[in-house]
Amino acid sequence: MMMSYSSLNNSTCTLARMNSHHSHNRTRKSSAFATPPSSIISQTEESRNLANSMENSPLDAASKRPDSSVLLTHKNAIGIIGGLSIGTTLNFVSKLVTWSSKNGGNDIPFVLCSDPVLNKELSFHERGSSSYLTGKNKNLLKDHAPVVENLRHKRIFLEKSGARCIVMPCYISHSWHDEVALGSSVPVLHMGECVAKELKDANLRPLEAGSTLRIGVLASDATLSAGFYQEKLQNEGFEVVLPDKATMEHTVIPSLEALNRKDIEGAQNLFRIALQVLVVRAVNTIIIASDDMRDLLPPDDPLLKKCVDPMDALARSTVKFLQSVEGNA
Repeated sequence: MMMSYSSLNNSTCTLARMNSHHSHNRTRKSSAFATPPSSIISQTEESRNLANSMENSPLDAASKRPDSSVLLTHKNAIGIIGGLSIGTTLNFVSKLVTWSSKNGGNDIPFVLCSDPVLNKELSFHERGSSSYLTGKNKNLLKDHAPVVENLRHKRIFLEKSGARCIVMPCYISHSWHDEVALGSSVPVLHMGECVAKELKDANLRPLEAGSTLRIGVLASDATLSAGFYQEKLQNEGFEVVLPDKATMEHTVIPSLEALNRKDIEGAQNLFRIALQVLVVRAVNTIIIASDDMRDLLPPDDPLLKKCVDPMDALARSTVKFLQSVEGNA
């Protein structure tokens, strides 16, 4: 990426402009740089040394302008809050490049916040939830104030940076989407809502005559317990089918455990069983809302034809939103 600013907790914010004419992992300089507000991101000794070395550079002059809190002035800039996995965040950026380049689309500038402290907080919440299996979901959001505050600080920074919309390419972060988005001056897109609307627009037909459209969801215990996929899908008129306790205990969880042991074949076989359990329950499609689960099967596996990746829906919805902003400008 191009330039990062370090905080006391080692979080970084990267300013970049996606260029569909270059490889997905390359970026080029944007026309605007500025130091993030000190109330949001404080400098470490390393970043102060970097600032001193740039004392007389054009970037230094730009940072002293009255509007220095605005990193991007483009009408289609994106703010991205990284989450549990930096790999997932970068995968989402790659998807944005892909979908924005369709039909000769323009480059999309973005600001990306990635914070190792937030990664750990989200990982703690994902590992600590067992409410779906136990039937007790009251503990899912327990002691969640620090992670929500962290997410809200990044949302505010991205707003001030000039983002016209904000996205969180992280499944567990959406457990607190409404709290993070509260008071935002720009849209904070919801991944569950994006995938539900795309499925609605697909005009699917029930697999069984006279029944409702059924959508399966496979995700971590924490994501299932949060319930936002169930809510968003039901709002669009779908019947939601979740793995039962036996399926989670005997196929999904053992599959992920096998993956951690590097038993790839065992993990794949168990995950295929979990998918097939949902398929025989007459679901039209299955949402795989998990990084680990999504990558278990090879891309050409026939079962994946029944599955959708919410990250794709979020990327497409982001591009569509920015196109609508451009069209109304």
